[in-house]
Amino acid sequence: MKYIPSIAFEEMSGSAKGVTAAKMKSRKYIRNRGYGGSVRTADQAKVKGIFKQLTTQWKSLSNDQILAWNKLALSQEGRSVLGSKAKISGANLYTRLNYWIVACGGTALANPPALVGVENPGAATIACQGETFTFTLASVPADVTNLKLVIEASEGQSNGVTRAHSKAVAIKMVATPSTSAVDIRADYVAKHGAPSAAAPKIFFRYYLVNGATGEKSGTMLAECKWASGE
Repeated sequence: MKYIPSIAFEEMSGSAKGVTAAKMKSRKYIRNRGYGGSVRTADQAKVKGIFKQLTTQWKSLSNDQILAWNKLALSQEGRSVLGSKAKISGANLYTRLNYWIVACGGTALANPPALVGVENPGAATIACQGETFTFTLASVPADVTNLKLVIEASEGQSNGVTRAHSKAVAIKMVATPSTSAVDIRADYVAKHGAPSAAAPKIFFRYYLVNGATGEKSGTMLAECKWASGE
């Protein structure tokens, strides 16, 4: 069931407890929260496995290590489920940073790292025609030590879809970001199948992560339209 909120809830978004605040066609509403089914993809199972591992490891940290994470968390910000800025706990920060360290092939840090920040990658040019499917960044940070580029892409969408970036899932992690073209066709096909004229629009999200500190850049958005090339 949906409920139209008062002006006091104008900036609400996301879920909390049993309700979800959302927006559709410029109208904000509140509905009962949906929890989905129990079926998970291999990617979701992998992510859940990493978080479960980190939750267990957090409980094994020493008191001094936990205090160090809590201290670092005081200088960091998160987002509440309703979209507003919020302080995060040491456990949240530990999980947030170590998730990417582990996802990049590293070992979770017991002690908090010295944070260095991660610049956003440049604009992306995506060529998707016939058998050609490449992703090229206009610019990357001057120092790409420890950085990896994560590319997410949606399944093909019909021409009437104007925004479906939220449907993008990770298809490739590039070990050393550069301005050279990256061939992503095999990665895309393995995840979503070959692009088609029936659903030619593909939406992308991409960002840089630091495999040593777990820091992540802002998420950039892009889209392209497949063409047969004939």
